[in-house]
Amino acid sequence: MTVTSVLSHCNRNLKKQAQFSCPSFSCTYRSWDFIRFYAAPATSSKAAKKEKEKEQSKSKLMTKDELEEKRKDTSRPKPYGLTAWKPTDDVYVACYYPKPLLEVETAIDMLKTFQKLDFTYEKQPVYVELQLDMKLEKKKKVDPFVGYLKYPYPFSTVENKVLVFTENPDDAQIARDNGAAFVGGSEFIQQILDDEIQADFYIATPEIVPKLIQLKNKLRKKFPKSKRGSVGRDIPKMLQLFKTGHEYLVEKECLVQTKIATLDMPQEHIVANLDALIKDICTYRPLSYGPFVERVILTSATSEALFIRFQQFLPQETEKAASETSVNSETSTTI
Repeated sequence: MTVTSVLSHCNRNLKKQAQFSCPSFSCTYRSWDFIRFYAAPATSSKAAKKEKEKEQSKSKLMTKDELEEKRKDTSRPKPYGLTAWKPTDDVYVACYYPKPLLEVETAIDMLKTFQKLDFTYEKQPVYVELQLDMKLEKKKKVDPFVGYLKYPYPFSTVENKVLVFTENPDDAQIARDNGAAFVGGSEFIQQILDDEIQADFYIATPEIVPKLIQLKNKLRKKFPKSKRGSVGRDIPKMLQLFKTGHEYLVEKECLVQTKIATLDMPQEHIVANLDALIKDICTYRPLSYGPFVERVILTSATSEALFIRFQQFLPQETEKAASETSVNSETSTTI
């Protein structure tokens, strides 16, 4: 048995184990092709490494609420991620320092000063933005709501057009005497759908509400509802509210952005309107859950946003109400 026959026999066995055949493959004493029978170790690609780095960087990023909580820590020598607690110069980059909290009177004076320096319109509207804490017990939250408020110092000179739905002749006459723009029953449905009649607010008596279902998609948030105070039997009271009242609503789950005054109004009138708005909003959540308003920003149509102190406007829970809530909680736990 020669060496060439031994090598050819080995070559034949190697081909069978590798499960492939190549006609050009030859194994002689001059050449030998090495074959690997195991898989190469998998190498991580650059794309996979970049994805991992992105995921790690995302996990390290903080939310706005977490960042604000860290910046509230006054024991630190400087606020988290900022330069210092207060600027030392009159001119500074605002994003490097925490936004100052101003008294309401100071903020209103600053808005009036901005208007004079910029030569803008004197009667421009004054806006307020309120951030609300919508949390309740456990995982429950306050549903977004629409509120109606009569300011102690109204700034609008034009009364709202109010349509009254009723089929009672006596109620219809009362509505006309109290200044309703339109008074009628189900005959208004088609006219409203065809945009022949338009009003700012729609109120109704309880008996006619089931006949107005066709208008739900058309009126949407203006559709009469008892929760919004637009369905009832006291027509003069409802007309008084909606004719001179102001509407506000919760947007983006926790924000209320609305107009409270005009810049030419006295400072006391603007403060009184802001106080009435905050107290009216706080009625939509029990006081036992803590302060409903978390942040208040005051601004005008052409000025920057000013953060103000608002704690003095929050309604305080009386001792009787607190004792009642504690008793109720004890009884509920015992039951």
